[in-house]
Amino acid sequence: MLKKLPLGLQTFEKIIEGNYLYVDKTQDIYHLLNSGGTYYFLSRPRRFGKSLLVSTLKSLFLGQQELFKDLWIYDQITWKEHPIIHIDFSSMSYNTPEQLAKNLGRRMDEFAKQHQMSLDKGTDYTGKFRQLLIQLGSHEKVVILIDEYDKPMIDFIGESTALENRKVLKNFYEIMKVSDPYIH
Repeated sequence: MLKKLPLGLQTFEKIIEGNYLYVDKTQDIYHLLNSGGTYYFLSRPRRFGKSLLVSTLKSLFLGQQELFKDLWIYDQITWKEHPIIHIDFSSMSYNTPEQLAKNLGRRMDEFAKQHQMSLDKGTDYTGKFRQLLIQLGSHEKVVILIDEYDKPMIDFIGESTALENRKVLKNFYEIMKVSDPYIH
């Protein structure tokens, strides 16, 4: 019997639980994760499965082994749950650099609340990100997954907003460099 095609679906969990067709890329994921690197930038054309890959990685790092039971990676790794910071810029408002910074700060507050933590009030988005990484990473190294990383710039190509949003993102991404000991 043929499986249903996952048209429009980009969530690994929905595809597996809904018994949709999934092309097993977990061996490639395994090799990528065991290549010795820490940071990976994966670029592919639009509609090429980047969001699905991020969703697959999220399920993997949440330790959701049962979702992978018929896939290559199922018995190849030690399953362990990691704290995850997953940011999808396509679901965030960023019409101004101030709005982008404010929404990044809100996302950090949401992650902190999700993990029963509190961040210093009055701290900007970069400070909250750093605090979150230190607090989460002191127990177990943090996995950071970012989807649509460039959307706040690309949507404003040719406008000053693109450059201003770029500065906000640059400040945000720089926190990862100084927080390296806490990142998986």
